Amino acid sequence: MLAKAKSEYNSSVGQAKGRISVMLQLRFRKTLSSIRVLSLSCLLLIIIPSIASLAQNDEAVRADLPSNGALRVENSRGNVSLEVWNEQYVSVSTIVEGTQPRRSPVVIQRTDQQLSVSITRESLGTLARINLVLKVPERSRVEVSTVSGKVEVKGLPAALSVQTVSGDIRAEISPTSDASITAESMSRAVESTLPREGLAPARGRFPERLYQARFGAGTKIVRINTRLGGIVLASLAVPSRNEGSASGVANSATQAQPSTQAPAPQASLTQIAPPQAASRPPELVGAAARTNGVGTPANDTGAPQDVDEGDVIRVDTQLVTVNMNVVDRSTNRGLTGLTQNDFRLYEEGAEQQIARFESSAAPFNLVLLIDLSGSSREVVNLIKGAALRFVNAARPNDRIAIITFANAPVIISGLTDDRAALRERINLIEQPKGSTKLYDSLAFAIEQVTRDAGNSRRNAIVLMSDGLDSVLPNVEGDGSAIDYQQLLSRVREFDGVLYTLWLDTTYEPLSQLDVQDETFDLAHDRMKELAEAGGGIFYEVERLEDLAGAYERVVADLGTVYSLSYTPTNKARDRRWRSIRVVVSRPNAVARGKRGYYAN
Repeated sequence: MLAKAKSEYNSSVGQAKGRISVMLQLRFRKTLSSIRVLSLSCLLLIIIPSIASLAQNDEAVRADLPSNGALRVENSRGNVSLEVWNEQYVSVSTIVEGTQPRRSPVVIQRTDQQLSVSITRESLGTLARINLVLKVPERSRVEVSTVSGKVEVKGLPAALSVQTVSGDIRAEISPTSDASITAESMSRAVESTLPREGLAPARGRFPERLYQARFGAGTKIVRINTRLGGIVLASLAVPSRNEGSASGVANSATQAQPSTQAPAPQASLTQIAPPQAASRPPELVGAAARTNGVGTPANDTGAPQDVDEGDVIRVDTQLVTVNMNVVDRSTNRGLTGLTQNDFRLYEEGAEQQIARFESSAAPFNLVLLIDLSGSSREVVNLIKGAALRFVNAARPNDRIAIITFANAPVIISGLTDDRAALRERINLIEQPKGSTKLYDSLAFAIEQVTRDAGNSRRNAIVLMSDGLDSVLPNVEGDGSAIDYQQLLSRVREFDGVLYTLWLDTTYEPLSQLDVQDETFDLAHDRMKELAEAGGGIFYEVERLEDLAGAYERVVADLGTVYSLSYTPTNKARDRRWRSIRVVVSRPNAVARGKRGYYAN
C-alpha cells in the first residue's frame, strides 16, 4: 500500500493568464553577427530554436506554471539539471552537444493543468544530445523522466518525482526540508550523506538499493527511481539570506527534526507488480501522457506542433470536454447508439460547436477505489468477490486499476486490460490496519489517473466507502490531511467521472464516544455530494452482499456515457463559473453529468 501521496502545496502565486508572450533571444558566439528573436504569443506552445551551444548564463526561456504548479520534464536525448530558485516562473535553457539540430529541439506546452518541457525526436540529428537546464519555483510539483541521461536536482520543490532507465540521479536536499523521501535503484546501492535519524528500517531482498526517510512533517513527497543507474542523495547547505537562488526552500526554513516514520514508496497506475510482490508497489514501466481536464486549454490533437524559426504562432486551444450519461426519462435506462448529431451543447445559453465526439462505446480507464478500513477477514473476502464481479462485468477494451485504502492508498493493480492478472491481484488483497483517510485516498486516485491515463481514453473512478474519514467527529484514528472542500474542488476539476457507492455501516451508538447519527448522516451526504460534483451517480448499498450488484450497475451505466468536446466562443479566462446545458434530440432523453466548469 502506498503512503499518503498528497501534500499541502505552497501556492503563493496562482493567477491564470489568457495569453503569454515570450521573448526568446539566442546569440551565436562564433561571430556575434546575427541575433534572431522569436516572439511566440501562445498559451500552450513555445518552441526553442536550434542552437549549437547555449550556456546556462545565456538568456533563457521564461514560462509560467499553472496554478497547481504541475511541471513535467521529459528528455530522451540528454541530461536534466533542475534547481529550485526564488523566482515565481520557470526558466528553461539548453546545452546542445554534437550535431546541430536542423529545427527546434525543445517543445514547451502549457495548459491550466500542466506545464510540460520535452525534446522532439524528429528534429534531432542522430548524434545530437540536448541537455535541459531548468530553474523552478519552490511551489512546483515536478516530474522528470530520462532514458540514459543523468538527472541533477538542487533543492526541493513542493513535490518531486524522478525516473530514469539507466541514467544516474543526484539530488541535493536540505535536511531542514519537510520531506518524505523514497529512492530506489533496481541494480545498484543508493548512496546517501543525509542524516540517518529519519531512516526507515531496511526491508526487501536488497535493502541497500532502497532508501526511505522522513524529515520534519514530511509534506514534500520525493520519489526517485532508476532501473540501471545509480542514486546519490547529498545534503544541501542552507544558503545565507544574501545568497542567490540556489534553493528557495532553504532561505526561510527553520530546523526540522527528522521523524522515525517513513513513507511507503509511490507507484504509477500504469504499473503492474508480480503477484508475489503484494507487499510492495509495482515496478514502474512508464507513464502515459497526461489528459486534459474539463475547462482546460488543450492541443486539439494532443501532440506538439513543429514551428520553423521566425514563425509566430497563435493557437486557440481552449478545449472543454464534457462527459454525459444519457438515460430515458420514463424508464431511467441508459441510451446507447447516439451520434454527434443527436446532441446540442450550450454554454451560458450560447450554442457551441462540438469539435470532438466519443460515443458510449469508447473505452474507459476505470479505477476501483475500495475502503477496507475496519474490515474483518470475512468482510474483505466479500469485497474481493464484488471486485471480481466488477472485473468480469467491465467491457474487454476497458482498462482497470484497483486501489485499496485505510490509513493510506495501496495500488493493488495498475491500469491494465489483462483480466487474469487483475483477478490474481484481487485475490492477494489483505486486511489493512489503521485509521481511515478517505479524502487523501480519493485525492491520490485523482492525481494518479490525471497523470497516468492516456489522451485517447476516458476516465472514471468508482469509490466504495461508508464515507467515514477519521477527520469526522468520534471516528477513530488520524484523518486526512486534505480538507473536504479542497477535495470537492479537485473532484469538480477532475477530467473524468466519479461514481460513489455508500456502504451503510450505521449502528446504534452506545455512548457519546461512539460515532453519532449526525456523523453517519454527514458521511452519507458527502459521498452523494462527491458523486454530483464528479458528474457520476450515487448508489446506496445497504448490505455488503449487495455490493457486487451495485458494481455491475455502475459498469452498465458507464456504457451510456458520451464525451463532447468544444472550444468556447467566450475565450475570457476570468475564473468564473460557466454553466453547460446539453440537449439530446431523442424523445424522453435526458443528459446527466457535470453542469459547468471554471474558466481558469
